[in-house]
Amino acid sequence: MGIHRQFGAFAVAVTILICALQATEGAAKLKGRKEKVSNLEFYFHDRVSGKSVTAVEVASAPSTKTSATSFGSLFVMDDPITEGPEPTSKLVGRAQGLYASAGQEEVHLLMAVTYVFQGGEFNGSTIAMVGNNAVFSEVREMAIVGGSGKFRLARGFCLAHTHSFDIKSRNAVVHYNVTVHHH
Repeated sequence: MGIHRQFGAFAVAVTILICALQATEGAAKLKGRKEKVSNLEFYFHDRVSGKSVTAVEVASAPSTKTSATSFGSLFVMDDPITEGPEPTSKLVGRAQGLYASAGQEEVHLLMAVTYVFQGGEFNGSTIAMVGNNAVFSEVREMAIVGGSGKFRLARGFCLAHTHSFDIKSRNAVVHYNVTVHHH
């Protein structure tokens, strides 16, 4: 048993060393690159009912149905993001991720979303957003915590403003204004 533990510890140490070397190599490649700031604007179309549903509830707590805020519900989404608020507007990419109703007294969603850009200057690149979305507030701010492709080492913030919301269907169109620092 002792040799296996020693070998396991050695393997972990080697793995950590390799990861550190790769991170150093990656940082060295980016060292000469100047940081850029990009401002992006798009519309997020979240459809939980009707035709062409883009977000589905995958879990809930026993008390979710009696909660005024749907506390405990978890949705997975693959929402289109477009240049304009109309569903027929030019597709920019997809918002893929999840959101959970995390507020017991007010409607607050914990969001973890990857914006996957399809076409244009940022084709194939992504930005990752995490944050608290108080959906009935006029403007909500959430953090950009990473990215890939043209958005490597991304950090920044996004401001969300509800363009339209249908209380009966719970379908929404949300305007996003994103400021992202990247290399």
